[in-house]
Amino acid sequence: MVWKCLIVDDEPPAQRIIERYLSDLPNVELVAKCKNAFEAANVLQTNEVNILFLDINMPKLNGLNFLKTLRNPPAVIITTAYREYALDAFEMDVVDYLKKPFAFERFYKAINKAISQLSLSQKIVEASPVMHPDEPPRNLIFVKEDKITYKVDIEMILFIESVGDYNKIHTRQKVYLTYQTLKKLQDLLPFTSFPRIHKSYIVALSKIDSIIGNHVKIAGERLPIGQTYRKSFFELIGD
Repeated sequence: MVWKCLIVDDEPPAQRIIERYLSDLPNVELVAKCKNAFEAANVLQTNEVNILFLDINMPKLNGLNFLKTLRNPPAVIITTAYREYALDAFEMDVVDYLKKPFAFERFYKAINKAISQLSLSQKIVEASPVMHPDEPPRNLIFVKEDKITYKVDIEMILFIESVGDYNKIHTRQKVYLTYQTLKKLQDLLPFTSFPRIHKSYIVALSKIDSIIGNHVKIAGERLPIGQTYRKSFFELIGD
């Protein structure tokens, strides 16, 4: 498969470096280079993009705010001269964070990580049954753990936890351990029933026992509410 890439950076020299690095790699194709978020939005609307190389400090709309506007973003690799945005970026599920200037070896590691995640997500999607427009909403998901794909009733899910390269799907009967990304799992579940409350947690709204300050309590577990997700979560529950 050829992975399609988009570069978004307002500095032409930075664009050229990434373009040169991409030219040395097989199975990748540069779709476009954009100097701001608005150009990038047009490209994403009209082209398939698998990997997005995104600068942060851009005029009018910075990279992270632009990323917040994307409902189903591609795999995102941040490329920036600033260290201080790393925590915010990883809370938004970016694949990697490259501080300029970065060597080809570091770039190569980041793009391989993105391709690995994309390949895994593609395999999981192919293993899941296809829904037709006239079918009712899906009440189950398929989760791959090691070499076994399990059917999981979403009504049994308590919460989903990100742990390093893995994600744990906690149910009352079992904890499933999967490489499937938290963002991919979030896309498979109805947002109003399974909100993201933290960079590491998705919760089942119906399973929340109580909310205490910046934590929710589910099945005896206290889970933190991240600052990035606090506003949308409390708006969802009408608080």
